[in-house]
Amino acid sequence: MTRVVFLLVPGLHLLDLAGPAQVFGTAADAGLPYRLAYVADLPAPGGGQETRPAGAPVTVPTAQGVPLQAPTAWPALTADDIVLVPGWRWGTGEPHAPPVSAHAARRLAGHHAAGGTVASVCAGAFALAHAGLLDGRRCTTHHELQDALARRHPRATVVRDVLYVTDGRVITSAGIASGIDLALHLVASRHGPGAAARTARAMVVYARRNGDEPQASALLRHRAHVSDAVHRAQDLIDARYTRTLPLHVLAAEAGVSERTLTRRFTAATGLTPLRYQQELRLERAEHLIGQGATTDAAARAVGFTDARMLRRLRSRT
Repeated sequence: MTRVVFLLVPGLHLLDLAGPAQVFGTAADAGLPYRLAYVADLPAPGGGQETRPAGAPVTVPTAQGVPLQAPTAWPALTADDIVLVPGWRWGTGEPHAPPVSAHAARRLAGHHAAGGTVASVCAGAFALAHAGLLDGRRCTTHHELQDALARRHPRATVVRDVLYVTDGRVITSAGIASGIDLALHLVASRHGPGAAARTARAMVVYARRNGDEPQASALLRHRAHVSDAVHRAQDLIDARYTRTLPLHVLAAEAGVSERTLTRRFTAATGLTPLRYQQELRLERAEHLIGQGATTDAAARAVGFTDARMLRRLRSRT
């Protein structure tokens, strides 16, 4: 039986916790040997752990306002167990000092030294770094925190714009939803990709992503604009990117002329509608190839009539 222990710190993000917890809980429901546990860590002034009656649960505030209760006593751990640190709201100013006690940092380091696995989601990487576990290791965190992590912990090698990084028995992920990808990766590494796929399917996860996939997909990278017409055209392309979409169809959906749509689309996204559609196809094809599909099969799945166009697009990037 593998125990998965979640370290709950003040201000933690609920999805950083709930995403991985749902993965391991769903895997356990399917018969895999996982047992979930939660440990509250409320640092006292000066970095120590608050003194509480033995075994008494304490309340941990979350970033979303839902209080959580958990004991402060750590369970006995073995080398097969996993300790996972969810991220927390980082705020402004000098926000990246981890809200973990010296006691929790020692437990993290001790578990790893004893052969155990440690993992983090989002800002949780700062807790692992605080425990000395990222020195000389590759790691990642949320894209908004990567500079701070590299600056505060120069002995760590911060890998940018990836979903998660595995370096031995230390696994760090980008943040928020990527905690699901990290947990599915751990299930796959221990029980095979089939078990991870079944878990993802039970959770209605659209796709199990590889760790080196970008944090922001093409579906999000080109949405930072305020043109309603372009957003309407993008909505149609996003839904039907595997099909042929003539410009006049997109223009009708956007409610503007073909010429106006091309001009506004390029100004808003830096791409023509066709190039945007190709980028969606390319990103999906890369995912399929990463999952073991051939180039020909991936090309057909995303709407290319043959693989030559896909090969050309891949060579450009």
